[in-house]
Amino acid sequence: MTSVEDTTDHTADSGPSGYAAARLRLLQEESRSGPSRRSALAGLTDEWLSALFSTAARETGVRGATLVAVGGYGRAELSPRSDLDLVLLHDGKAEPAALGALADRLWYPVWDLGVALDHSVRTPGEARRTAAEDLKVHLGLLDARTVAGDAGLLAGLRTAVLADWRNQAPKRLPELHSLCRERAERAGELRFLLEPDLKEARGGLRDVTALRAVAASWLADAPREGLAEARRRLLDARDALHLVTGRATDRLSLQEQDQVAAQLGLLDADALLREVYEAARVVAYAGDVTWREVGRVLRARAARPRLRGLLGGRGATAAARAPLAEGVVESDGEAVLALAARPDRDAVLALRLAAAAAQAGLPVSPHAVRRLAQQGKALPVPWPAEAREQLLTLLGAGEPTVAVWEAMEAEGLITRLLPDWERVRCRPQRNPVHTWTVDRHLIETAVRAAALTRRVGRPDLLLMAALLHDIGKGWPGDHSVAGETIARDVAARVGFDARDAAVLGALVRHHLLLIDTATRRDLDDPATVRSVAEAVGSVGTLEILHALTEADALATGPAAWSAWRGSLVADLVARVAAVLRGAAPAEREPEIPSAEQERLAVEALRTREPVVALHTRQEEDAVGVELVVAVPDQPGVLPAAAGVLALHRLTVRAADLRSVELPDRLGEVLVLRWRVAAEYGALPEAARLRTDLVRALDGSLDVPARLADREAAYPRRRGVVPPPPRVTVVPGVSSLATVLEVRAPDAVGLLHRIGRALETAGVRVRSAHVSTLGANAVDTLYVTTAEGKPLDAAEAAALAATVESALS
Repeated sequence: MTSVEDTTDHTADSGPSGYAAARLRLLQEESRSGPSRRSALAGLTDEWLSALFSTAARETGVRGATLVAVGGYGRAELSPRSDLDLVLLHDGKAEPAALGALADRLWYPVWDLGVALDHSVRTPGEARRTAAEDLKVHLGLLDARTVAGDAGLLAGLRTAVLADWRNQAPKRLPELHSLCRERAERAGELRFLLEPDLKEARGGLRDVTALRAVAASWLADAPREGLAEARRRLLDARDALHLVTGRATDRLSLQEQDQVAAQLGLLDADALLREVYEAARVVAYAGDVTWREVGRVLRARAARPRLRGLLGGRGATAAARAPLAEGVVESDGEAVLALAARPDRDAVLALRLAAAAAQAGLPVSPHAVRRLAQQGKALPVPWPAEAREQLLTLLGAGEPTVAVWEAMEAEGLITRLLPDWERVRCRPQRNPVHTWTVDRHLIETAVRAAALTRRVGRPDLLLMAALLHDIGKGWPGDHSVAGETIARDVAARVGFDARDAAVLGALVRHHLLLIDTATRRDLDDPATVRSVAEAVGSVGTLEILHALTEADALATGPAAWSAWRGSLVADLVARVAAVLRGAAPAEREPEIPSAEQERLAVEALRTREPVVALHTRQEEDAVGVELVVAVPDQPGVLPAAAGVLALHRLTVRAADLRSVELPDRLGEVLVLRWRVAAEYGALPEAARLRTDLVRALDGSLDVPARLADREAAYPRRRGVVPPPPRVTVVPGVSSLATVLEVRAPDAVGLLHRIGRALETAGVRVRSAHVSTLGANAVDTLYVTTAEGKPLDAAEAAALAATVESALS
């Protein structure tokens, strides 16, 4: 039985109430936390179950039995709400009725306490046979420990189970690896999830258990540096989660993260996630290295008999070592250091190893990286040209860059080369649009940029800008502004000249300029194009910025880029390039409608009613389908159309509203192009949308009342409270209209409420640009007075306040 220090005050009697009271006192002790509390809780549970077992065995007359803890309880790692994994092991001599009575007297008190229980009753032979058939049972028995009874029963079983595990390793380990991969696909990557499962996700506690099992096979062993500490951090986080929620949960939900952080003495939820991510990174990297070694050993074992046959019984020759670069060779499927390599004399060796491995698509030997971390010579500042070239070669290798970069980072080489990396390492991103942490996003952007290097004249600046564009997220304030300064410093450190450093700084400062302008501004307004041209400064910089914008969006997540967004950015780039080459910004002219828009507009003018076209064919990379509405220019079009879409449960992902004047025809037509998706179910028919839009415009359909009824019937679920809406006036971007930018949580009827507020204020919407990313909406509206003039400063400020109030 596990001994526990200082448990005098916690000793439980054999009844559930005594154990429960002692357990509660233990969990409330502020001085107890981490491994000490887990061990003490396991020891307290041992005492209680041991007393139950002794009493039950005596009363039932069962001899030759033992109570065995397996899994986490077997490792004496009980979190506050952990379940108990128990096996009643017996020698097979007891009467079934007596054995059943013994089991009942053990299991029912546990259930009475409300503790989850995984239990079985087996002989050692049955346990061994079950383990042979069920991998999870086999894994649990590897951590088996006697709680009470005849310890000899378990001793023999453990010996047999371990022997079976080692003998069956060539079969069992691939099965275990497959199980780990399936779980990772189901639960995701712990270090990139905003609500991670501390146990099931890749890099979590299940993976630590798997690594222990691999080590027990004697076939391979995980890198031990930092692994024990990572495991402790994950267990501590789970303990705190159990205490905060009072439930046996492993999912770190958003609404509980601040409380869990406080329980652990951390500053806030971001500090908690960063600590969890760092631990998961260590576990995931250890898993990658370990499973690669398992595969190598198993392949070598399989090849050995064939090799012996080919050599006529003579010993195998040493593995071939093919040269990759100066001081770097390939050996047994890995990039390793050459025998003559001297890390203490060759300052570029670490980057040369990484670049050669990535270019060859090979993993880096962890032993080589560790040796470089321990013995490597520091690079001078500024770096020599070779070091800079090797970094760019690494960044330009594409997908293989990721694994090589993470291997270098695991041993601290990245932060040694680029000290500013420390602030973004494992830093969470709260925007659900982002798939990755900041550091991984930067590497993923470089991977995407590598595929675009043929489009630019300076691929080196594109790759460096991709690596650094979000480097300012580790600092307070606007990350683009902070990042510009850091990028200039890093560029100088790496050895770029002053002119290139200035370009890199500008690329980082303006890396969001094109996508924000293209999706939120009126590109027909000359002021829009002129302001972008002034910020970018040259055609060469614009060319790189265009590629960086695409790479950044592609590396962000599926909601950040589409063919539609790409076409908007390309249109803006073409206009800005013309201005930078000396052309004046084109004055606004009536938009030339497409053939379809002209057809719809003609029909709308003829009937004096809305005309609707719904294109159900969806492009592969577009979110939602396209809906086009043409309406004769009249008040209330925007709120009416947006309200009808909301009533039909259509989520607006993007929208564009423009006034189109048809040549040789009287009157203007408003053309609204929507990108919509059904909340659930099928899309409505275009005829139904048109009918409701007609009713909304003539007043026979009370859209606000219908939306209010729906909201009352389906209230929002309780969850994380989003920040309040914010409406601002954007100065200096248009000489023809006042520009309002609305940032708000995406919600049913949001655009309808915005439109109503604008109609009530008596302003005219000249164009609207709607963008929805994840749970957030960013809507830009160009408004004028009824006479078509921009609002003055006081009127614009009042209008912004009115819209913000309507949304609040």
